[in-house]
Amino acid sequence: MRKFIFGVGVVSVLAAFYLGRLSAQGTATGPAPSCNMCEADFVPKEELDSYEAISVAQSLTDQQVRSIDIGNANIQIALARRGALENPNPRSVAEHSLVTEVYYVLSGSGTNKLGPDLVDRQQRPDDNRAVQFLNGPGSNSLDIRNPQEVELEAGDVLVIPAGTGHQFTRIDDHITYIMVRVDPDKVVPLMNAADSAAYINENLP
Repeated sequence: MRKFIFGVGVVSVLAAFYLGRLSAQGTATGPAPSCNMCEADFVPKEELDSYEAISVAQSLTDQQVRSIDIGNANIQIALARRGALENPNPRSVAEHSLVTEVYYVLSGSGTNKLGPDLVDRQQRPDDNRAVQFLNGPGSNSLDIRNPQEVELEAGDVLVIPAGTGHQFTRIDDHITYIMVRVDPDKVVPLMNAADSAAYINENLP
């Protein structure tokens, strides 16, 4: 009887061990998520329309809509609107040292000049609005050597890596675009939906 009980016990332990190994193999399907248990974020069109209305009323070019921690990086969503432009302003080549920007054009059209070889690069001061709240440390330059030029219109996408200079040289009537900013060093302050609602409530005409 003792041998039978002992044998059943050994079989039970071995079975549990084997099933445990199978279970472990079934769940070990890859690396842990880089953003653990993170919730999605949603920006409705009505919210973007409010930002565009603020832009028109206050002549604001660039407004942050969200800045979200996604684990290994922060991601920002911004809306930019620029009016007609025949010639660029002096020293208006912008460069963001730590943040990559992706443009998605909503409406309008224009020409953008881009490249990493900057002429007479000058660092932006720490109290610059863009440095503090939009896209982190960066610079303005006089020009770009051997630039690439792209014609942008509604539906186009433009990727501007960190460190690459960019400048609108012509805008026909206006250009409005969404920016997705990739901020791996997390230099830009966070901004959630509640922060956005408070900003709109304070600034919407």
